[in-house]
Amino acid sequence: MTETKPTRTVPLGRIFPEIQWTEEQKEQRQALREALYQRALPIFERLKPELIETHYNWYITIEPESGEYFLDKDEIKGALRAHEKYPDCRYHTFRINETGVCGTI
Repeated sequence: MTETKPTRTVPLGRIFPEIQWTEEQKEQRQALREALYQRALPIFERLKPELIETHYNWYITIEPESGEYFLDKDEIKGALRAHEKYPDCRYHTFRINETGVCGTI
């Protein structure tokens, strides 16, 4: 009979110590994400009524500086298309529905 070894999961922080962020770095990253969201939200709100009728539950990835957006059924594919066109920019993805998010908490 073959014995199976138990598998242990090692926390990523032990494998990649550079992942350990200070609280200040975490807060700064969260502030940047919130600022990006606040710039993309008005564009999403403007487009949502017409897109909800034709692309319900699709994803929209918005590059807020240019205002350009990318629609796709797959969240990742839309983000990849945005990254191809704007490799050095940040963008935000919403789900095209009443709330702009997936599921509920």
